[in-house]
Amino acid sequence: MMLNFLFVFCLLPCMLNAQNADSSLYWPNTIDTAKKRDVIDILRSFIKIKSQRSDEDKKKKIYFSILPVSATGADGGRLLVTSTTAGFYLGDPHTTHISSVTFTPYLNFKGRYGLPIRSSIWLNDNSFNIQGDTRILVYPQNTWGLGGGQPVQNRFLVDYNYVRFYQSVLKRITPYFFAGIGYNLDYYIDIETNGANNLRKFTGYQFGTQADQNSFSSGPSLNLLYDTRNNSFDPLPGWYGNLVYRYSAEALGSNNNWQSLYIDIRKYVSVSHTNEKNLFAFWTYFWTSLTPGTPYLDLPAIGMDPYQRSGRGIDQNRFRGQRLFYFETEYRRDITANGLLGLVLFANINSVTQPNTNRFVYWNPAGGGGIRIKFNKKSDTNIGIDYGFSRDYSALLLNLGEAF
Repeated sequence: MMLNFLFVFCLLPCMLNAQNADSSLYWPNTIDTAKKRDVIDILRSFIKIKSQRSDEDKKKKIYFSILPVSATGADGGRLLVTSTTAGFYLGDPHTTHISSVTFTPYLNFKGRYGLPIRSSIWLNDNSFNIQGDTRILVYPQNTWGLGGGQPVQNRFLVDYNYVRFYQSVLKRITPYFFAGIGYNLDYYIDIETNGANNLRKFTGYQFGTQADQNSFSSGPSLNLLYDTRNNSFDPLPGWYGNLVYRYSAEALGSNNNWQSLYIDIRKYVSVSHTNEKNLFAFWTYFWTSLTPGTPYLDLPAIGMDPYQRSGRGIDQNRFRGQRLFYFETEYRRDITANGLLGLVLFANINSVTQPNTNRFVYWNPAGGGGIRIKFNKKSDTNIGIDYGFSRDYSALLLNLGEAF
């Protein structure tokens, strides 16, 4: 009953909006930057460089944003991170979404490092959307077992090497709706645990938890996308809906046959007729394993969604289960009229099912706020500095672009 209710709840916004959408319209993709100001403008004025752009420069379609940051890893060590985002158009900006490629290498001095690359490529007139997520990681992280209600001190450090390769191609069916297929590969190599105990004993879960073993999942995916936003870096009013059905098959090398479903719905509502950067953003997703056999590290977990942006104010991987429900709302607005500075206030809540009953019992809230600094007005990319907190955890978060 609960599964059916959540499924309908997540799909309802898209079904309602589909009745009102005019399929003959395109997104208002172009950004008016005449009165806007960003970090690049400030740097240019500070070092007194005069802009002498040729006509060819003015037609430039690639916009870079770079942010060196420092954060704390799961093992308590400091992480050095450089996030580089490239935004560019592969067609007429009036009828083509801005494409993006994000490269976020990180390392610390305790043997943890990662090389993740994510991309969303929009071909001319949004005829196709090609999505990619490739990661090579050495990724120690804490786990608290399955379900909610676990004491914060009841955690277990798991260390492994990780390779991810996700690719999908979606074709435009209507100006807002896309459908396609993909391929998903997850490879957890040499899963190690500290102490005499092991992950299987700690969690009581039998799939993908054997010490010093590998976990391999490989298979196709079915992808549906509904998107009326004009920009993924800093979305303006619109809708976003994404459904991903995944099937990992032993025939393609997986340790087990298993299936999962991920449903993601977002809505952006302006509260001003004169300033589009004064809005409420809503995000909900439902993520479920559909069959037995899903490896432990592939089960739904907070902060482990495709872009790892959920659960601000909650430790990543803090809650894991067969099913996960998540909801977040955020208020965003400009502080300055030129768009250089902005602020956000956010609150979120999540729940995972208990291992024995498959019921949502514990609900875990978090909240916080942050500031926004416009780094690149051409791509509308912000530097985000957020502080999030919950009952047992708090963190300062730095990102390029919005959380969702």
